[in-house]
Amino acid sequence: MKLEHVNRIAIVGTGMIGASLATLFTGHGYATTMLALNDREAAGGLERYRTNFADLIAEGLVTAAQADACERLLSITQTYDDLADADFVYECVVEDRDVKYQIYAQLDAHCDRVRGISSTSSAMDTDLLCGGFTRHRAKFAVAHPWNPPHLVPCVEIVRGKETDEAALQFICQVLESVGRAPVVMNRSVPGFVANRLQHALYREAAYMVEQGIASPQDIDRALQTSFIPRYTAVGIFEHFDYAGLDMIRSIEETLYHDLCDTKEPHRMIVDHCARGELGCKTGRGVLDWSHVDVDAYRKRAAAPYLKFFNWSLPE
Repeated sequence: MKLEHVNRIAIVGTGMIGASLATLFTGHGYATTMLALNDREAAGGLERYRTNFADLIAEGLVTAAQADACERLLSITQTYDDLADADFVYECVVEDRDVKYQIYAQLDAHCDRVRGISSTSSAMDTDLLCGGFTRHRAKFAVAHPWNPPHLVPCVEIVRGKETDEAALQFICQVLESVGRAPVVMNRSVPGFVANRLQHALYREAAYMVEQGIASPQDIDRALQTSFIPRYTAVGIFEHFDYAGLDMIRSIEETLYHDLCDTKEPHRMIVDHCARGELGCKTGRGVLDWSHVDVDAYRKRAAAPYLKFFNWSLPE
């Protein structure tokens, strides 16, 4: 539910993530301003924003009238002066320190009432990014969302050494008010929490393909029909405790020595990249995407998260 003491949300960036965040915040009744680099980026951000709502309308989760009410809360600007009254700023631009530092200098100069600032960075250390601030570094923490942020609840909050506790709590409260599930990390590590888990799984999956143990399609089928659905309802620590740690220890004594422990990207992935086979965007990766209905895939990928949709939509 919208926090009444929050006047405006500012989003720096109009790409896929920025537009998704604008969808989320206006969808909960927040006046939201997206900062665009130029006219083209402004138009692209608005198009992506409207596409998100068109998908929600198609799913029967939002009416056209509600989408219009949300869009009336959205403004797009190219000047930092229009962010002066923002209480919370979400930076979501490219993973380039110098670019982010330029933005942070502008936030220092223009945002006098801001109480929390976050970056969507999925790779950069909070303490490193804090170096771009002079006035507001104590109000900053990385808040890494999962794509698309307006549907996926998890947000990984990474505090820095200088992050003020009040600012951290404010950032969490704002995100919780729009139905997100903040996961607070006590220190920054590469990949944060969820990507470390996801890539540990992918490392073993790719290893099994390279070793000829199973095909990518059968490995995907095993995941979809075995333990993955379980973890939408219970946690891994819950499940393993319930199963019994004596059994878990026994499995690990047999299994761990045989698991992949490579410290470099798999040769299979490197070779595909060298051939320009980058996945969906090039028509081929580990899998063949040339005859895949990508819109249908996108909707299928979003479907598990629709159950979390509980927005307090403006009328």
